Amino acid sequence: MLIHIHPDNPQDRLIKQVAEILKSGGVIVYPTDTIYGLGCDITQHKAVERICRIKGVDPQKANLSFVCYDLSDLSHYAKQLDTSVYRTLKQYLPGPYTFILEASRQVPKILKTKKDTVGIRVPDNNIARAIVQELGNPILSATLPGEYVEEYTDPDLIHDRFEKLVDLVIDGGIGGMVPSTVISFVSGEAEVIREGAGEVM
Repeated sequence: MLIHIHPDNPQDRLIKQVAEILKSGGVIVYPTDTIYGLGCDITQHKAVERICRIKGVDPQKANLSFVCYDLSDLSHYAKQLDTSVYRTLKQYLPGPYTFILEASRQVPKILKTKKDTVGIRVPDNNIARAIVQELGNPILSATLPGEYVEEYTDPDLIHDRFEKLVDLVIDGGIGGMVPSTVISFVSGEAEVIREGAGEVM
């Protein structure tokens, strides 16, 4: 199924429809402020495993990240942030970044790395954040499988490729080609893991 959601003013009725699909364990493709991604409710263990199968990765080694609504939502899923880290996050979010932080107890085990860390995003995208807000839980943020991200900018092409693998593809306009910049704060200092769409701080 493909639905069109307005990128600036997402329609409440459609956002509710997406949230219901996620609550029932569904998997979606949705837009962010960078590239289109695979998503599910992070509390739905089987849906997380399903996304790992679509991507062809072992859930234990997948290094999965997820989308929160805002900084106060993010703070539930990261261990106590020190003041300088909090200030940095406040300055750069919402934005095209994934921050690697120490995971709190609220992060499902399947999403934690062996080092007890987790990747968290707050994208500057109204559709993604409206879904999280309506659902009441973060949603997984996983790249679509394959080597060529360029193929995944057009929602119609994404739908043609993934309609049998996912429950819903959201058309929120043409997507970007560059993934988020990944920055780890696990050591207390900002360490760039991957340069992407966000400027490196």
